[in-house]
Amino acid sequence: MNLTIERADLLKCLGHVQSVVERRNTIPILSNLKLDAGDGKLSLNATDMDLDIIDSVGAEISTPGATTAPAHTLYDIVRKLPEGAQVEMNADGEGRLQLSSGRSRFTLSCLPIDDFPVLSGGELAHEFTLTVAEVKALVDKTKFAISTEETRYYLNGIYVHAAERNGAQVLRAVATDGHRLASVEIPLPDGASGIPGVIVPRKTVSELRKLVDETTADIAVGLSETKIRFSFEDTVLTSKLIDGTFPDYQRVIPEGNDKKLDVETKGFAAAVDRVSAISSEKSRAVKLNIASGILTLSASSPEDGSATEEIEVDYQGDVLEVGFNAGYLLDIVRQIEGSNARMLMADAASPTIFSEVDDPGVLYVLMPMRV
Repeated sequence: MNLTIERADLLKCLGHVQSVVERRNTIPILSNLKLDAGDGKLSLNATDMDLDIIDSVGAEISTPGATTAPAHTLYDIVRKLPEGAQVEMNADGEGRLQLSSGRSRFTLSCLPIDDFPVLSGGELAHEFTLTVAEVKALVDKTKFAISTEETRYYLNGIYVHAAERNGAQVLRAVATDGHRLASVEIPLPDGASGIPGVIVPRKTVSELRKLVDETTADIAVGLSETKIRFSFEDTVLTSKLIDGTFPDYQRVIPEGNDKKLDVETKGFAAAVDRVSAISSEKSRAVKLNIASGILTLSASSPEDGSATEEIEVDYQGDVLEVGFNAGYLLDIVRQIEGSNARMLMADAASPTIFSEVDDPGVLYVLMPMRV
């Protein structure tokens, strides 16, 4: 294999794939990238056996071929080369990759290409297309609620499934960690009816979100009961799905919350942020005292003192006092894009529903805490 490539193009491509590679690996080949040169393109492939990414970039190919190379070492070398540099890569077939640029020369040890595992490829039963805006909405509005508790592994991702609301078919994404729940939906894309409910792992969600920031192209989604694949431009991301059953989240969403409060979103978020500066590090508790037309936020700490702030709200119900974890509350309010947020409450001990006044497809549930 022999090729020449622009340093900027190679660096961008390496940036897409190297983050999939774990820093510590008990299987040596998983620390390597697969490099495949041919037809005027260099394809880079990385995997951790659960997640696989292939990214391609144009290159001047003198001799087609394939090899493997240490992912993070290669990335660090290219990152430290001067801007505008040309990079020449030559694999000698003897387990070495020669890399040269200007007066710099590097020799990297390669592992046999036959050892590199194949996760991508194959037909997936369901195929549909999402726009970049739809992917961002489904991910951004739910990923903060993904559980990091490994014992409840079935909560370590976003549950994506077809659902129905008010007679309309929707594609819904849900995440929960037991303290809060996030649910967002978009109209069901063509080809997505009949898809199985699947749990997309947290790492896959993070890698996908980074990649879609750099494209405006529609994203082709392939789905089976065990795998999901996202394809756009020169990138293919394939992932295994979490093998588990997502809980019946509908049971967590209360139906009898009759106390309605509407508040200006940005002002509310800023007030919660200010008041929570004084809350106890241990509980991060903030108290909401709600009366007709006025919401009083308060927090106190034995070490630091106390804080209160009043904001005007649209509320006509009985006086209500409820406490929340300030961090969880901020996570939710900051995802609400509309000018007004709506809270539906029952009492101080029951879960509160948060939604966007202008978008009924977005819903959050937050468990209260004693304060």
